[in-house]
Amino acid sequence: MATTELAGRSRVTVYPLEGLTVAYTTQSSDSRGLGDIAIVGVIAPDTATGEHLWRLAASMFTNPPTGQVQARWILTQCTRARTVRAPAHRDLTDTKWAAAVKSEVQLDSLFANHETLRTGRFTLE
Repeated sequence: MATTELAGRSRVTVYPLEGLTVAYTTQSSDSRGLGDIAIVGVIAPDTATGEHLWRLAASMFTNPPTGQVQARWILTQCTRARTVRAPAHRDLTDTKWAAAVKSEVQLDSLFANHETLRTGRFTLE
């Protein structure tokens, strides 16, 4: 997939994950505002990309999983971070952000209220 530049203003959850700093937000595919598209990106370190999330997800299993299993693992980490609110997690409301998305997976069924997962590099303003 070619890089797709996205930007928005929404709630963003920022959390540490195995040496990465990750940001998670949602977008809606239509006017209902369901947040069915998850946007997950790496903020730090500067050299990390969304591909690091996919490799990390694959490393969590004895037998390397398919993209669907990896996507579900990534989404589980996002929803866990948003729910747990550990001291290292930040939940930023009404935050301007930008993302350079390099990967998009259409889930084969709804998972954590998401139909689509987009990953890449994330910046906050």
